[in-house]
Amino acid sequence: MIHQYKLNGYNIILDTYSGAVHVTDEVAYDAIAGLDAGKDRETIGRELMETYRDRGLTMEDVADTFSDIDELIQDGKLFTKDVFEDKAFDLKNRSNVIKALCLLVTHTCNLNCSYCFASQGTFQGQQGLMSFETGKRALDFLVENSGFRRNLEVDFFGGEPLMNFEVCKQLVAYARSIEKEKNKNFRFTLTTNGVDVDDEVIEWANKECYNVVLSLDGRKEVNDRFRVDKLGRGSYDTIVPKFQEFVKKRGNRNYYMRGTFTHFNPDFTKDLFHMADDLGFTELSMEPVVCEPTSPSALTEEDLPILYEQYELLAKDMIRREKEGKPITFYHYMINLEHGPCIYKRISGCGSGTEYMAVTAWGDLYPCHQFVSDPAFKLGNIWDGVTNTELRDEFKLCNVYARHDCDNCWARLYCSGGCAANALHATGDIHGTYEYGCKIFRKRIECAIMIKVAEAAMRAGQENSESEASEKEQ
Repeated sequence: MIHQYKLNGYNIILDTYSGAVHVTDEVAYDAIAGLDAGKDRETIGRELMETYRDRGLTMEDVADTFSDIDELIQDGKLFTKDVFEDKAFDLKNRSNVIKALCLLVTHTCNLNCSYCFASQGTFQGQQGLMSFETGKRALDFLVENSGFRRNLEVDFFGGEPLMNFEVCKQLVAYARSIEKEKNKNFRFTLTTNGVDVDDEVIEWANKECYNVVLSLDGRKEVNDRFRVDKLGRGSYDTIVPKFQEFVKKRGNRNYYMRGTFTHFNPDFTKDLFHMADDLGFTELSMEPVVCEPTSPSALTEEDLPILYEQYELLAKDMIRREKEGKPITFYHYMINLEHGPCIYKRISGCGSGTEYMAVTAWGDLYPCHQFVSDPAFKLGNIWDGVTNTELRDEFKLCNVYARHDCDNCWARLYCSGGCAANALHATGDIHGTYEYGCKIFRKRIECAIMIKVAEAAMRAGQENSESEASEKEQ
């Protein structure tokens, strides 16, 4: 399976199963498209000669093109076959090692964001705070079920986790006290809306948290449309100076500004550029809203052309910034074409319900935070462990090969079948597909690959310039 597209002046061809990316001229691009369509080489040759006759194309040129294509095929870099499908069915037999927990240390929030999937932190249930005893048991549960894995991930989430800051501090202290004995290394992430951030929080988080996620939707008018307090007052003026101080003291590393775009701001690059150019943030993320399709905030089919344009605009701008030596990072464009995830990871995805679980304030286990409070998706609890093993096994098989809508999708080994929670909300089945999200994802991958192509071209140009300069000196 291959995928061909043109973006920013590049003719790009992705070979799905090898992961090889090719940048070609027009003739090779059209020749490969003809082969992919099942045309014979004689027909393709005639079509190429007709199309490119004015450019002086010869039959010898066509023969050379096919020779180059054949070499790529022989090297396993073009038109490769799917050899991974059988591996998907081995996933049920994989170990039950857990590597990460999302601790919902609060089921409440000090903001009242109308688009919040978690119902302002209550997850459609009651308010509450996680006790130290419950959190401690959650960490012990993680250690007990982590096997030989040394690095363990723990997210402080909610609600707003800083409303239970003392317990967060106590849990980190406890984790540090057992690391050496248990031969584990805890890596904590804090996600916060910023309202309760102060000097103590900044100092603690910058010392103890491997990563911090700071929620800001962008421009003041965009942020304050949704991210308001209980009295309806916008949060922008309160949180922005705190976030700037946070990042400054953090050394501008290991953080993300995390925004949400909705039907009301599909022009989300304006918000990203505001965060970068006006506020000084360089590590950026912007997520499509997760809400009911009937919500006024919900993204629509009419928004898609705008979103596609925005993602392309962002990609081109990031290339410009890189050339100028002022790069920014966009979370969804982080892709490693040479040393990406192993094939099992590319098949199975995020590991929700298996390697990764959410823990409520009362110690119940769910596949991830988006399933919390749905009794059908309760896995067990941190004292008794995973008791609903049938559900865990179902999530083990929740992979790209279980979703038949993915069978002919070129991006299948990049998204791993997509988010189970989004699939459930869209189709009623965790093995379904959220097609709207798929469309956005495919565009992001196209842009991410194009950036890698542009970066490779920039490196090649720089190397050529250095080589020429060296020759002149000699």
